[in-house]
Parts: sequence; structure tokens; C-alpha cells
Amino acid sequence: MAQQRAWVRMPSGKRLDLLNPTPFDWDDADLALGLARTYRWGGHSAWPLPLSVAQHSITVMLLQRAALGGRIDPLTELRELLHDAEEGLLGFDALSVIKPFLGEGFRELSKRLEYAVFLRYGLPSWTPVEHARHKRADRLAAASEAVHVAGWSREEVRDTLKIRAAVLRDDPLAGAYGGTPWEPWPPALACERFLAELARLTELIKVGER
Repeated sequence: MAQQRAWVRMPSGKRLDLLNPTPFDWDDADLALGLARTYRWGGHSAWPLPLSVAQHSITVMLLQRAALGGRIDPLTELRELLHDAEEGLLGFDALSVIKPFLGEGFRELSKRLEYAVFLRYGLPSWTPVEHARHKRADRLAAASEAVHVAGWSREEVRDTLKIRAAVLRDDPLAGAYGGTPWEPWPPALACERFLAELARLTELIKVGER
């Protein structure tokens, strides 16, 4: 029986082997576009457009920066920006309610992609303290997105989604980029802004290594 194809063609023309990915299987623009076209909340939105993982990733990065009082090194900030990068390579952000049904195979696939991302960008593994701090920012973003983007009530966030984080009133992205608070960006804009942040941080890391 012929071996089944496990790779996908990236916009750059590179081939990403989903089962055995390497750090050389995509370029930065591929990743940015994939995240800009991958949607949170199952693509459901109270706005005309759904919320991309690219936009969410920048939100979490800014929340972590604020939580640390602006004292965050570029590599740590880059890890925040890329915390969901494997979803952009896969083109799928699984709703939490279906993850238990996807099984160990999907979990392993996601871990392999995440490992390839960490290798490509030289990201250090999370320490328990760092990961707990990251999850606080991620949950804060999720609770706020649930209300302001996906249309859940605050009570539903707490009782149905089981997210205990506060719901922000102010959108951190509006302070950084302007625009209407909590409005999902068009994919092209999300891609452009994510790619700019990625380039900024990777350049800062290179400068620091000289």
C-alpha cells in the first residue's frame, strides 16, 4: 500500500510535513498568514469578521508585557507571540469542548508542530512559573474575547466556559494600534501586524546576540 501524503503546500511553496515537521518547512510569512486565517471560537463572532489567532496572539503578548511592567526580554515576548503558532501551521484551532474527542493522535501532532516552532525560533521551554504566568494572560484574553467578540455574557464565561479570569473593559490592541476596540481585524491586516511583530522581535534578539 502506497504511503499516504502527510505534507501540505505552504504559500511560499515549501512543504510542511504535518507528521514529521522540521523548522525549515515554512517561512515567517507562511506562519503569519496561517495564523491570520485561523479563527478562534470556531469562527463564531458578534462582528462581521471572526477573530484570528494572529490577533489573539498579539493581545496575549501585550497583556504579558503589561503584567511584567514592560520589563520583558525579546525572547520571552517572542514566545508569547508564538504561543499558538502550531495552530497557524495546522490551520485549525480546536474548540476546547472537542479536544477530548480528538484523542492522543491530535495531541501528539500539535506537540510535534510546537516543538518545530520552538526549534526554529530558538524559544526556551516554559518553566512552571513562566507557564502559569502565560496562562493568566491567555485566560484574561480568552475571557475578554468571549464577551466582546464572541458574544457570551460574563455569567456564561464564568459558569459555562469555566473561565475565572476577569473581563477587560479596554482592548489592549486599541491602545497600540487604534481602531474600534475589540473589533476583529481583516486577515490581511492581522497577517501584516503579526509579521511586523515577529520581524521586530527576531531582529532585537539578533542584535542582542552580537
